[in-house]
Amino acid sequence: MSVIDHIDSLRSKHAYLEQALGSELHRPMPDPVEIQRLKREKLRIKDEIARLNGEPTSASAMSNGVSS
Repeated sequence: MSVIDHIDSLRSKHAYLEQALGSELHRPMPDPVEIQRLKREKLRIKDEIARLNGEPTSASAMSNGVSS
């Protein structure tokens, strides 16, 4: 799998997680633990995409004292 294919796969997973998060948020009684898990996973994937693109990640920005 090429890097571009891997990035495309990660983007698809990120979009799926965005949809799952939206569904969870619109439930009558959203599960805060599930919401937090989905958000963390989305951020992990976003950071991986940024790393593969050679961009700074949120994790590296936080370790450098930069906030988003």
